[in-house]
Amino acid sequence: MNAPVKHNAKDFFAKPMVQEKLKELVGKNAPAFATSVLQIVNSNSMLVNADPQTIFSAACMAATLNLPINNSLGFAYIVPFKNRKAGTIEAQFQLGYKGFIQLAQRSGQFERIAATPVYQGQLLNANPLLGYEWDWSVKPQGQPIGYVAFFKLINGFTSELYMSREEVSAHANKYSQTAKQGFGVWKDQFDAMALKTVLKLLLSKQAPLSIEMQQAQLADQAIVRDVETGQFDYIDHQETVADLEAPKPPLDDESFSNALEQLNAGAIDKAYILDGYQLTDAQRVAVEAQ
Repeated sequence: MNAPVKHNAKDFFAKPMVQEKLKELVGKNAPAFATSVLQIVNSNSMLVNADPQTIFSAACMAATLNLPINNSLGFAYIVPFKNRKAGTIEAQFQLGYKGFIQLAQRSGQFERIAATPVYQGQLLNANPLLGYEWDWSVKPQGQPIGYVAFFKLINGFTSELYMSREEVSAHANKYSQTAKQGFGVWKDQFDAMALKTVLKLLLSKQAPLSIEMQQAQLADQAIVRDVETGQFDYIDHQETVADLEAPKPPLDDESFSNALEQLNAGAIDKAYILDGYQLTDAQRVAVEAQ
């Protein structure tokens, strides 16, 4: 009995049904999009042997979010992962930190958003409640000691998240088996993954999430089973949006008053305050009464 023929990515992308789906997603750019995906596949020995359906689904996820898949651009990636339980190689969809910034900018709610490594001497005071103090005039030397993400909304609300290098490593080792075992993107591109981590954590907790951003949070580092129904498998990176939440910060009296002003002005909604912060019983009653 002959073994079943295993289709490669090139054969899979040549299928009429696949070509029609790509036309639906990217229109006249479908041929160029397919070519770029196949170039990425052919440049990676593991992706060449990956399940073509998972490659296609990851590509569709990028197309749905309108992000280019190009390793040199850093917006979105197709990353191979060995599924030891199934004995197969599958492709994960993965966002770069630039992809998160792009989606945030697109939402029209951000005046500024950025993430950067922090070097020795640049962090003057670390107070997660009252804010951090920085000296960006200090020239970067050696290895980063940490990473910080920051955003400012058009309504004036600002938030930032700093994590030391050790905290980022602990987070990676907790959620990613490849990071724990010392290989993969965490080993090859630690700084980029660290920037993405602080930015993703900050956005998932503190920022208003557009529909696109919610999709991206869920699809990131997952095997995409179905784009339309949102079926994702987290084989390596076992985290969900709920897992990504940083500890809820409390609100002092002044910050709480400012939050109520933004609520009354319609800049934020009740859920943003109720779900985003540690509130006293009195604060929670005051918000719910609005």
